Amino acid sequence: MNQETAVRGGTVRGGPPPGTPRPVLVDASGPRRPDPLPAAGARARVRPRYRAILAVDIEGSTTRTDPVKAELRRTLYRLLEEAFNRAGIGRAYREEYVDRGDGALVLVHPFDEVPKTLLLHPVVPILSALLAEYNSAQVIASGGDRRIRVRVVVHAGEVQSDGHGNFGEALDVAFRLLDSAEAKSALRRTLAPLVLVVSEDIYYSIVRHGYEGIRADSYVPLVRLEVTGRRHQGWVLDAGASLAPAHRWTARTGLPGLTRRLRARAVGAGSRQAG
Repeated sequence: MNQETAVRGGTVRGGPPPGTPRPVLVDASGPRRPDPLPAAGARARVRPRYRAILAVDIEGSTTRTDPVKAELRRTLYRLLEEAFNRAGIGRAYREEYVDRGDGALVLVHPFDEVPKTLLLHPVVPILSALLAEYNSAQVIASGGDRRIRVRVVVHAGEVQSDGHGNFGEALDVAFRLLDSAEAKSALRRTLAPLVLVVSEDIYYSIVRHGYEGIRADSYVPLVRLEVTGRRHQGWVLDAGASLAPAHRWTARTGLPGLTRRLRARAVGAGSRQAG
């Protein structure tokens, strides 16, 4: 150091009197040194936590005026909250909603009382029915279209948080599926207010086993994408066309032939790739 300054107790030259606290020496000749990097142990404390992932995106949000967007956002959050509460998934079992501008992310804790099957049935069909009921009461006026149609993704995996927000490969996969051209196209091609896309992890661990209210033959493998060098597939369900009408809150809208058309499209695409 070019200069030495005693910060507390005594002086440097000649030594301090007996009993005087040892001086703290600092470099006063140059700019302040940056704080040291965090220890490796501090970095290790950022640990992933397993969460079920449900994310929602409103169709055509960018075409709405800001006042209409504000109204749609309030309505979406209200209907999401009602759907989760009706399904018995209270706030104690999920984290606060994460706003995405034209949608929302919900992370559900992996409690035994909240198996992932509940997100597919009954949460999604309840939300679809609530949207259909809300849309049926809307009258298109000069102020703008206030009907809400959404894409929904269900996935699960390890999620990280650094105090600024959530991140991780599982969320990357979920949002890529949600924003895929195939999911958007599926929603445009149906009258139903909701289209669901699930990850292949959810399909193979839950959907294909046909748990209560879940019909595996109604899901079509339409989405293909790659994240961090790994290929992923998404399976699309049209809620209005495919869910069993056994419960009073199941949506009654939709095109019954959508699943057949989507499956034919998927088969045709596979044939073209094989050729």
